[in-house]
Amino acid sequence: MQEVAGSNPAVLTTRLNNMAEINIQLPDGVNKSFPIGTTVGEVIESIGAQNSAVGAKVNGNLADFFFEIDCDSEIEPIKINSEEGLYFIRHTAAHIMAEAVQSLYPEAKVTIGPVIDNGFYYDFEYSRGFTPEDLEKIENKMKEIVNQKKPLTRKTVSRDDAIGIFDKDGETYKVEIVNDLPSDEPITIYDQNGWYDLCRGPHAPSTGFVKAFKLLSSAGAYWRGDEKNAMLQRIYGTAFWDRKELKSYLNRLEEAKKRDHRKVGKELDLFSIQEDIGPGLVLWHPKGSRIRRVIEDFWREQHDRYGYELLYTPHIANIDLWKTSGHLEFYSENMYPRMEVDNTEYQIKPMNCPFHIMIYKTDIRSYRDLPLRWAEIGTVYRYERSGVLHGLLRVRGFSQDDAHIFCRPDQIEEEVLGVLNLTILFLKTFGFDDYEIYLSTRPEKFVGNVEVWDRATDALRNALDSKGLEYEVDEGGGAFYGPKIDLKIKDVLGRAWQCSTVQVDFNLPERFDMSFIGDDNARHQPIMIHRAIFGSMERFFGVLIEHYGGAFPLWLSPVQMRIATIADEHVEYGEKVYQVLKEKNMRVETDFRNEKLGFKVREAQLEKIPYLLVIGNNEMESGTVAPRKLGGKNLSSMTIEDFLNSIESELDPQTWREVD
Repeated sequence: MQEVAGSNPAVLTTRLNNMAEINIQLPDGVNKSFPIGTTVGEVIESIGAQNSAVGAKVNGNLADFFFEIDCDSEIEPIKINSEEGLYFIRHTAAHIMAEAVQSLYPEAKVTIGPVIDNGFYYDFEYSRGFTPEDLEKIENKMKEIVNQKKPLTRKTVSRDDAIGIFDKDGETYKVEIVNDLPSDEPITIYDQNGWYDLCRGPHAPSTGFVKAFKLLSSAGAYWRGDEKNAMLQRIYGTAFWDRKELKSYLNRLEEAKKRDHRKVGKELDLFSIQEDIGPGLVLWHPKGSRIRRVIEDFWREQHDRYGYELLYTPHIANIDLWKTSGHLEFYSENMYPRMEVDNTEYQIKPMNCPFHIMIYKTDIRSYRDLPLRWAEIGTVYRYERSGVLHGLLRVRGFSQDDAHIFCRPDQIEEEVLGVLNLTILFLKTFGFDDYEIYLSTRPEKFVGNVEVWDRATDALRNALDSKGLEYEVDEGGGAFYGPKIDLKIKDVLGRAWQCSTVQVDFNLPERFDMSFIGDDNARHQPIMIHRAIFGSMERFFGVLIEHYGGAFPLWLSPVQMRIATIADEHVEYGEKVYQVLKEKNMRVETDFRNEKLGFKVREAQLEKIPYLLVIGNNEMESGTVAPRKLGGKNLSSMTIEDFLNSIESELDPQTWREVD
């Protein structure tokens, strides 16, 4: 989120200069003088933009109409129907919701109500959860508040006054927040014509700006995200600048519910997570395992082509390994408790990296040996709080498509370019063409020297540029041990999912005293590049399920075709067709039940089987099959050989997308 200009005092009691007027550059490039302390709203009104703007950027920072400008500035109005305008609308909608809740349920205490991706939420201390009926009542009350077009005003108060105000109202959470604020931070209260809340802002000028909103759901949430604290009741909502955008978003939400991988995974019998096994631990069912096998086979085949060697490593290791790596010191809260065997402590692995390093250290490496590219689909275990577990997307045990490249500093760019080529190949193969890419650079605290950091960062940047990939630079967003590239894929609904990562690491090679012999016969420290394309098999599978809604392309589908007979007399021929297809390595099933064909067709459609091969008298007599494609398209009867020829491109992961 951008810095909010309104986080500074709205009214400065001490001016840093004695100028009576300030110079403000307007959007058309014209400079105009205003009295010092002029509000953003007054400037917006002076240019006639008060009906189309909801706020402004003052010197690049978000500010609402109440912000007073005390120095020469550049101002840019923020339109209501802009992405930044949504922030103002949604933040104001959160306050409107909180007022509605306290109007209907006076015993409810407010806590925090931030803007989040695609909406907002507010947490309340309330004796019971909010029901769908409650949400409907709250929504209706919100409409009343919106229609009243209540003006919002901001007031800066002292710490003591803020504590007194909220303590008087019994708002204990607000008192706690005020007490925790830094002593030099200004305290602002936004008043909604009688209902008020502690808030930094920014907000819309009035409640009337919130024209299209919807409350979506309610859930429990711990105060400040700590399960040791009180359980609160959270209400999620969303808001848009008009009803058309809201309707479009709600339609996408409905589609997302239909595609939810937990729902589809159960319907198609792909996987399960059972309390008897343990939360966050995935059981891959036969059909899900077939898809995983196809993914892994393709993964191994392409890694062979790209010069990787495959490794296998244990699930546990001596505790000393994790001390050396630093995981025990810096990552222990995400690791499971250690175990003791034969008076030696072991730790189940949260990562594969140290094992690959130890393989590197089994021999003296020369500069001629580098780069070494080692990959492993290795299962790791990380403790995640139960509240954040989410189907396949957030689990406790998962298999990373992990790889580590050990190279010389002069090889970084070439190796990163190779990783990007392989990553894009994989993503396109699985149907992803749209991604968001971020380059994260050196943070304030880092290991290694600046020269090596800059060289590595330039190598990442050059690799991205040479591929012609668009990316954003996250200045200072790198890990303390090296710069990185993060890639988020967008699914068919436009949702972004964190997926691929390329991370340069200067830390572990030093901690493990890794080296290679250079052409000068001296010891040098290699560069380590961590790389994952899918991130984890579980998470990527979950994204795939939602991307395709379970209707996987033919080459990836767990059941590629099903043979359906019309009557019992067709079963013998159906068996012969089945055997021919099995010999061709097709993933084929049979439906020889004494059921009506319409019933069999509907079942195959619900199970999202790409092809149903219908066999009746005509097919039996002519030695053919009548294919029916998922979606209802009937094809002409054809021989098995002709059918296989017709789907050849669909069976190839490299060409299936070229098929109409």
